[in-house]
Amino acid sequence: MKAIVCAQWGGPETLQLLDVDLPEPGPKQVRIRVAAAGVNFPDVLIIQKKYQMQPALPFSPGAEIAGTISAVGSEVRGYQLGMPVAALCGIGGFAEECVVDAALCMSLPPGVPMPLAASLVLAYGTSWHALRDRANLQAGETLLVLGAAGGVGLAAVEIGKALGARVIAAASTPEKLSICREHGADELIDYTLEDLRGRLKALTAGQGVDVVFDPVGGHYTEAAFRSIAWRGRHLVIGFADGTVPALPLNLPLLKGASLVGVFWGEFAKREPRKNADGIQELLGWIAKGILKPRVSRHYSLQEAPQALLDMAARKVIGKVVVVP
Repeated sequence: MKAIVCAQWGGPETLQLLDVDLPEPGPKQVRIRVAAAGVNFPDVLIIQKKYQMQPALPFSPGAEIAGTISAVGSEVRGYQLGMPVAALCGIGGFAEECVVDAALCMSLPPGVPMPLAASLVLAYGTSWHALRDRANLQAGETLLVLGAAGGVGLAAVEIGKALGARVIAAASTPEKLSICREHGADELIDYTLEDLRGRLKALTAGQGVDVVFDPVGGHYTEAAFRSIAWRGRHLVIGFADGTVPALPLNLPLLKGASLVGVFWGEFAKREPRKNADGIQELLGWIAKGILKPRVSRHYSLQEAPQALLDMAARKVIGKVVVVP
């Protein structure tokens, strides 16, 4: 089979499209014929040895997939050949076939497009875990989403609205903010042109925001935390800015506020049942038209390195997928 292979640490330009052996599933695994693989910022980091997980070389990047089961391990129950599924694989998704632990698979209802399903697992799974599980976001609260036009950001905008929150979307261009508005954002902030703290103070009448969804990091983190409300929750999602911020610890003390870590991949592995419940709730919202995931571009397997270059350059709006 063909796969994108990372044989040395480096940027997307170092990746190769190679013929590799077809992987065989272990007793508790399934093999999936990949119809689509979601592209995410951690894929950019993992090939550079900058991510929390550092697999042994060589490996194929690609953390989330959708497709049909092509082989089933001897101890697996509930999954059959040809069944449509979405799955968290961590690595291996940018390939024609991928082996995944059966516990990290979820069956798909009829009619769900594979590119949409492949976009759901990580971005919407992360945002659901962050807002529903970690922040316990309530109807009527105010949610600030940084990097709101990216994959997880746009998912957070939609899920925040589904939960009844007032959503303030912050992004870097008018085009990106327009997309956020289309997906339900109530207020918009262009943080390349506007002072983030000043704008948030005006939008909240000085009360601050109840929840900050922060996949960006860098200098935006402290500005956002200084704008948080009493008993606010600041969700640490990731560091797309490239800088891990250092936050003065007197700030959470003064605000009675919480810094809340969100590591969805580990959550999915440690609490697979709760994660599966979350994915089912997301699929239900999609079926009702409450969520409308935006897949803005498809790349071929050969074009996967370009997909990662576009992700690193912040040219991606919503989600993009690799389609073997």
